[in-house]
Amino acid sequence: MEANSIVVVGSCMIDFTSYCDRLPKEGETIHGTEFKTAFGGKGGNQCVAAAKLGGNTIFVAKVGSDSWGVQYVENLKSLKVNSKFVQVTPDSTTGIAQINVASSGANQIVIIAGANKFLNEQDVENARDVITKADVVVCQLETSPEVAVKTLELCKGTSILNGAPALSACDSKLFTLPTIFCVNESEASVFINNPVHCLKDAENAIAILLSKGCNTVIITMGSEGSLLASKSSPVPKHIPTKSVNCIDSTGAGDAFIGSLAYLIANKKEYSLEKCVQIANYVAADSVTRIGTQASFPGPEILGHCTF
Repeated sequence: MEANSIVVVGSCMIDFTSYCDRLPKEGETIHGTEFKTAFGGKGGNQCVAAAKLGGNTIFVAKVGSDSWGVQYVENLKSLKVNSKFVQVTPDSTTGIAQINVASSGANQIVIIAGANKFLNEQDVENARDVITKADVVVCQLETSPEVAVKTLELCKGTSILNGAPALSACDSKLFTLPTIFCVNESEASVFINNPVHCLKDAENAIAILLSKGCNTVIITMGSEGSLLASKSSPVPKHIPTKSVNCIDSTGAGDAFIGSLAYLIANKKEYSLEKCVQIANYVAADSVTRIGTQASFPGPEILGHCTF
């Protein structure tokens, strides 16, 4: 197993993205401007984001027995992602995401889990060796919470749980097990059952999440940057990001998580605050281009992060 390894346990999706001047209202039909098909899913996106920066990544996931599943695995291989633990699920479709993106960069996403719902605890157990030896392990909630809990229990390095999609009720282990619990403002709202619209709301959300047993909490706030706090430093630290012209915000959170995982695994001399600062920068850079995985930058971006 390569040094500084990153294991991502999570979802594969095929993104069907429609671009339009604005998002449609309920019951409304509008004309779009462009349509694209791409590889996505939070797990796949986060793994690819880390790989494109130069990370040694291993992906644990399931795809369907359709042509999309074959193409997805080929895409991972082309990006030098170790796909040994990506399995084809018989008689199942690959997961899909239907995405609308407005000219402002705002988006709406509906996901159909497909093969992702068949990823189970035994699949995680089958990858025990790589998970326990990994420097960083990443999971999300597009697959079952039980898969995330099992993954977090096996991890001996740094673990990152991206609590997305958010759950209004969940196993308390999802708060207590991960080294880092990371959500955006809308996801934080669900986990604490209170709106999170501004930095003050996010500070309150962090206090509640720490009280639920979280070790370290990061709340990403889009153009506002991120907030970071932990059990040992419970006063939230605001880490701003650069101002950019947002074209497509889809996958920005995944760019943040993937780059954070890469930095923790490969830049051990960096403080977590510095890692978050650079991850903010990578995520902001990604929204200046269309798409998800295609918008993620390569290692050259790190040369521009002179903080």
